[in-house]
Amino acid sequence: MSRRVVITGLGLVTPLGIGVDETWSALCEGRSGIGEITRFDTSAFTTKIAAEVKDFNAEDFLPKKEAKRTEKFIAYAVAAARMAVENARLTIDDTNGPRVGVITGCGLGGLNMLELTARTVQEKGPKRCSPFFIPMLIGNMAPGMISIHLGAKGPNISVATACAAGAHAIGDACNTILRGQADAMITGGVESVISPTCIAGFNAMKALSTRNDDPQKASRPFDRDRDGFVVGEGAGMLILEALDHALERGAPILAEMAGYGQSGDGYHMTSPSPDGDGMIRCMQAAIDSAGITCEAIDYINAHGTSTPLNDLYETRAIKKVFGDFAPTVPISSTKSMTGHLLGGAGGIETSFTVMAVKNGIIPPTINLEHAGDECDLDYVPKVARKADIAYAMSNSFGFGGTNASLVVKRYEP
Repeated sequence: MSRRVVITGLGLVTPLGIGVDETWSALCEGRSGIGEITRFDTSAFTTKIAAEVKDFNAEDFLPKKEAKRTEKFIAYAVAAARMAVENARLTIDDTNGPRVGVITGCGLGGLNMLELTARTVQEKGPKRCSPFFIPMLIGNMAPGMISIHLGAKGPNISVATACAAGAHAIGDACNTILRGQADAMITGGVESVISPTCIAGFNAMKALSTRNDDPQKASRPFDRDRDGFVVGEGAGMLILEALDHALERGAPILAEMAGYGQSGDGYHMTSPSPDGDGMIRCMQAAIDSAGITCEAIDYINAHGTSTPLNDLYETRAIKKVFGDFAPTVPISSTKSMTGHLLGGAGGIETSFTVMAVKNGIIPPTINLEHAGDECDLDYVPKVARKADIAYAMSNSFGFGGTNASLVVKRYEP
């Protein structure tokens, strides 16, 4: 990267809390945000647990009338974006609005609205369909509403690459600044699909944990007894800026973007390749993009979904990329606490990676009691760890074999 891009703000809405401080504190304490599903009756469902956002009030971030009709994923995105802009002390007005863009990732958009509307049309007829149905359904309404509410009139894009969407959005936002098409970008990921069809669909694939009797121990990445992921929800937004732009306005600099890797498995709709080929090429591309060697990476925020296949194949891929150095690299999966935010995962997890670099603390992988077969690396089990982190990587891998890895580094003037 020739032009330097820095991270100046973060905003979080997660199952662990509203805001960066509340979420980061819970994360470092190893608290779980997973519990019984409260959004619908789960009596007929195999999985009855999820990581829901709690105590979120949309009216804190949107006008009252608008808050009532806005889908959760859009409200979460606007809320996280507002917090990130405030954290960055970034003023957006008519003079700089066209140079501030928005790129966010979202996997399934307004699935809740789709379920409700389909039921309404079927039971009451097409004339009862809300005019807000389509706007509240489409994933790109997240960046659209962020732009409308915050005045960011630069490039406005929504990425829909399943569970890699948030990470792809951040990497693409960085590249937008590197190309000179924007001075600052609001970017990250969002998802809110704790709904009957989502849970039923993933249950049909046997992808979800069914540890309903002990929700807080259900997400257990790399553990021998892992039995699937737990659906989470929320949003993570970052402010990326060209270094010269950030310095000129005296912005707080949290960390620096260093590298971005992408790849495709070309293997299977839902399963990663057993040899980790796509993951390997993706991580290596991010390391190469950063202009470093693998030995420079001090922490990996793993994709770590708590599914039998991902955790095994990701471990194999890390071993291939890092070689003899692999056992010495601290790795953790924060999904053990937040659940899997699907398209929103890259947004919150890159934020966590930035915080790890800034604060010198690696969040733990909770619930790791007995390592699974071949899962024999340093996953920072149960307890957060202090560390000197110069470079850190965050991985996000999605259905369809779509992969993204980001490298962030400690800011040095």
